[in-house]
Amino acid sequence: MRIRGHAEALQRRGHRVLIVTYPAGRDVPGLHTVRPPLLRRHRRMPVGSSWRKIFLDAFLAPLVWWAFLRFRPHVIHASLHEGALLGLFPARLGRVPLVFDFQGSLTGEMIDHGFLSERAPTLAAWRWLERWIDHQPDVVLASSHHAVDLLTGRFGVSADRVRPVPDSVDVTQFRPAASSDEPRLSALRSRWSIPPDRPVVVYLGLLAAYQGIDLLLEAARLLLQQASHRPHFLIMGFPFVDRYRRQAQALGIAEHVTFTGKVLFEEAPAHLRLGTIAVAPKLSATEGSGKLLTYMATGLPVVAFDTPVHREYLGDLGVYARPGDPADLARAIGSVLAAPERARSLGRALRARAVQTYSWDAAVQQILTAYAEVLPGSGSLTR
Repeated sequence: MRIRGHAEALQRRGHRVLIVTYPAGRDVPGLHTVRPPLLRRHRRMPVGSSWRKIFLDAFLAPLVWWAFLRFRPHVIHASLHEGALLGLFPARLGRVPLVFDFQGSLTGEMIDHGFLSERAPTLAAWRWLERWIDHQPDVVLASSHHAVDLLTGRFGVSADRVRPVPDSVDVTQFRPAASSDEPRLSALRSRWSIPPDRPVVVYLGLLAAYQGIDLLLEAARLLLQQASHRPHFLIMGFPFVDRYRRQAQALGIAEHVTFTGKVLFEEAPAHLRLGTIAVAPKLSATEGSGKLLTYMATGLPVVAFDTPVHREYLGDLGVYARPGDPADLARAIGSVLAAPERARSLGRALRARAVQTYSWDAAVQQILTAYAEVLPGSGSLTR
């Protein structure tokens, strides 16, 4: 979503964008995308770190060079550490600036996804590589102020080369429900067998342990034991859908939880409008949490684990639970369900915060300012 939002906003400003990426995925109309031509059968990508991705990175390297020579960019804008590594050598040899879009710690993600453990003998080598990559770009765009602190504090990147560019959201697509939406929402309730007379707790994102899905289901079990709170949980995302369905069955809450699997980006706004409140149980201390912005723009009150990144987006308008504590998560969700007027007030305030602070056009203005700093004679970029 971040790459798409930035690319579309840049194109609206009249800039040309070429996206070089993995063979898996769906091309977005209007965005020029190239993928390795010999690997089109690799249509499914693992979530998080994996040896398969490292294998695919090797195939991306010649494609990056081909795209560089054919497209002749003024800037290489690389997302994630693997993107920065792949873009570094064309940038240096072609004498164009390298801009690194930093989403979180590389080794932190590897540990979160179980690719590495804290005791792995190779962890020191990976951390050295991560630190080295962090120091190579001409400028680094960090997805949160917490990420800025991570880069400058833990990894020693000079503060004058780091720019905070928070995740953003299209507030025209993600918006509160209107009366005209009711036929569509009614059809979705029927499609997913969502009871029409119960509050709906929504989650949209990856289904993985580091996202807190196990804890969310345990919190749902505790909450559903209370006679005063009988919400229905709409959990949208992938990949481990069957695993979490089995967990819901084992917890005895399967009839109160709907798993949709993958939801297309274009369908996400309508699905979120089914919600009464949204939850963000993510546990990672280093990654961003862009899903919060879709919740906020939709006008939903948000219950989240109390982490620095969640605090940065939600501020005092979030309802927080102790990280990793399903009982406290159940308490926080229940407190919002028990106060409907407070919930609506929080939702309105979060929507206003998203509109004012987190638009893609505001983000791309910050990106163009960063480009102008590293491109000689490019003052017109920011206009």
